[in-house]
Amino acid sequence: MHSHSLEAMPDTVTSPFCGRGVKTRLIGVAFIALGVLDSLLTLRGGFPAEQYLIVIAIGFALFAIGSVRSRRDSLRRMKNG
Repeated sequence: MHSHSLEAMPDTVTSPFCGRGVKTRLIGVAFIALGVLDSLLTLRGGFPAEQYLIVIAIGFALFAIGSVRSRRDSLRRMKNG
């Protein structure tokens, strides 16, 4: 039997959901979800509201910032070995 299939994953493999930037990305997703839900509710009410587009844009910006921070952290870990 080969025991290498039961070994732990190497340290260089990192999950996209660990480390820096996770909270920022989650807050970004929450802003996007709230902005979309609020804009859909106002459209259903009959009056479009553009201020929710700002909330969605802020959500996308936070998600992008969190992704960049996460990517930098994973590259730094790979360099340090």
